[in-house]
Amino acid sequence: MPFSSDIAATYRGPGKVVRRLAAAGQREDRALAILMGACVILFVARWPALARQAHLEGVELNMLLGGTLMATVFLAPLLFYVLAFVAHLIARAVGGRGPSFNARLALFWSLLASSPLVLLNGLVAGYIGPGIQLTIVGLIWFCVFMWFWIASMLAVYRGGET
Repeated sequence: MPFSSDIAATYRGPGKVVRRLAAAGQREDRALAILMGACVILFVARWPALARQAHLEGVELNMLLGGTLMATVFLAPLLFYVLAFVAHLIARAVGGRGPSFNARLALFWSLLASSPLVLLNGLVAGYIGPGIQLTIVGLIWFCVFMWFWIASMLAVYRGGET
């Protein structure tokens, strides 16, 4: 199933989608591809805000883009792997059963599935700028991301599903 269909299905039931992805087997290449796709979308979502910043402050856009590329595509995946490992340890501490791959898949998929809202947040940051609108869209994204992540973690760690 294409990722776009899975993303839409995640808004209806995040646990079911992640359980299906986990049932396809532990493939680290697939998890890494999901994470890298999410990180690239995070990078692209920053473009409007960076263009606005470059225009308003009179700085070079390429410099801002380069720094953001380094942070979102090269450093953020490492932090997400650490965060997924911590989530796995917490899940195991509260009685969850399953491999650490489940925590990685749940986190990485939640990032990718919430990417439409990340893109919307980037557009608001670029075209409207700081303000209540940006705060509201950012809060909506964060709440949806947390809903996806928590529901996904519960789905893959309850009952020891793979």
